[in-house]
Amino acid sequence: MNSGLLIVKEMMEKLPNSEKKIAQYILEHPQETVSMTVTDLGKKSGTSSAAVIRMCKSLKLKGFQDLKLRIAGDLQRQEPLEERDINRDESIDSILHKVTTISKQTIQETADLLDVDQLKKAVEVIMSSRNIHLYGVGASSIAAYDAQQKFLRINRNAIVFSDLHMAATTIANGTAEDTFMAISFSGETNEVIKSLEIAKRSGMKTISLTKYGDSPVARLADINLFTSATKEANFRSGATSSRLAQLHVIDILFMCVASQTFDETIEYLDSTRQVIRSLYE
Repeated sequence: MNSGLLIVKEMMEKLPNSEKKIAQYILEHPQETVSMTVTDLGKKSGTSSAAVIRMCKSLKLKGFQDLKLRIAGDLQRQEPLEERDINRDESIDSILHKVTTISKQTIQETADLLDVDQLKKAVEVIMSSRNIHLYGVGASSIAAYDAQQKFLRINRNAIVFSDLHMAATTIANGTAEDTFMAISFSGETNEVIKSLEIAKRSGMKTISLTKYGDSPVARLADINLFTSATKEANFRSGATSSRLAQLHVIDILFMCVASQTFDETIEYLDSTRQVIRSLYE
């Protein structure tokens, strides 16, 4: 368990004032926080134990103990955050190192933030679905198409939409046997929200893939999968960190489904591999 400090930092601005005071204290005194009780932290931050409990709920954590375990993991790791922006005329060696380090950090943060229980529910829903509908706009559409390619290869009907009208008409005809996966890094993309609302009205099971925290997309979905909320560099080029984090979650989701249906997955992969090979013979 890690990313406690990251969660607090990223969510702090959205917290009520009393909870924000607690978050600020935690960021300034992480070492002391891990040995405190709820009452201790309430007093030290000038708030109350009830405010500490409310803050943990706002952070989508299981409780104060969960938060302390995550912060303790952060302190043990002791990895400094790398600078994310490149500079004018920066050397190729430096860019290579910086981009690689940021990518590794993004993947690790995402792994730390993923809730295993939510991931398990997402796997169960996908395995029982007749159709898997996926929708993302802009860079998030890359993750949607990647998921489609993976699931189609193991004979799971996956549909990606690039047009909102087509998405709306198709989703409107969905049923409880279908799943809709809404992909939006911000969790605030209007087209994704509208599509998710239609999916809910159709009775579909819904999964969100957003950055960590509260958002309209996450609130609407039945199951929440979160990626690292770490901010992008100024040179985003197709949303580098967020795209990588989303693809990492899709890979994990696919591998979990494949593992649960191992024998048939191997057969489908062999079959599709042979078909692709035959196209060039």
